[in-house]
Amino acid sequence: MSSSPLLQARDITVRFGGLVAVDNVSVVLQRAELVGIIGPNGAGKTTFFNAISGVQAPTSGQLLVAGQDLTGKAPHRFAAHGLARTFQTPRVFADLPVLQNVEFGLKFAGRRPRKYWLWGDEASVPWTLRDAGRILQLIGLSQQAALPAGAITPSQQRLLEIGMALATRPRMLLLDEPAAGLTESEIEEMARLIRRLRDELDLTVVWIEHAVTTLLRHVERVIVLHQGRKIADGTPREVTANPEVIEAYLGDEMVEAEAA
Repeated sequence: MSSSPLLQARDITVRFGGLVAVDNVSVVLQRAELVGIIGPNGAGKTTFFNAISGVQAPTSGQLLVAGQDLTGKAPHRFAAHGLARTFQTPRVFADLPVLQNVEFGLKFAGRRPRKYWLWGDEASVPWTLRDAGRILQLIGLSQQAALPAGAITPSQQRLLEIGMALATRPRMLLLDEPAAGLTESEIEEMARLIRRLRDELDLTVVWIEHAVTTLLRHVERVIVLHQGRKIADGTPREVTANPEVIEAYLGDEMVEAEAA
């Protein structure tokens, strides 16, 4: 297997009129990394996610996915190269049963030519991701399979959206605040699931989160954005000790995180 990075974002800048939302940010993401992105409100986290998943074309900079230059390409091209993402507000088909939501993702994956698939045999696809039932088992929603997606709880909808993303057989999963609106115990469960997905499926997982303390306990690497710039990139221990990060967060959350 090639050891080239899965994603290289080089000097990515996103401007909206006079506002610079993302300011010259470079990030290299390797296979099977578990990375958190944190930063105060308005730091440019979601805009950066939108840029690296093709939802928002960067104003300048270059995006390479598995060595392919996808700068300015549409989201489906990023998906075809193995990037899947969730959104702050879960996007599920409310009227369809939970199982069919996941099947929709599988159909999408089936339309995608993967040159390393063997004819008639999805040799490279983990067993867990080969059918909707197994995916529901993985994310803990087997019991809800027949319910309309609109009838399950908000936290279950977040899990379902992750299931739909997994159904596209990604190599990289981008999670935009999957713990938003969850209780503390649900946040902890979500964090454990995220870690398991990385471990069992050999996925690269990039996770934006406001629940900083939980994120720092589970990820191996943290990227900190502040006012659109990258101000830190390192282990949770390095980042929580970084004076610029402590200042950006006015100390509070970081002190609490370090104590945790």
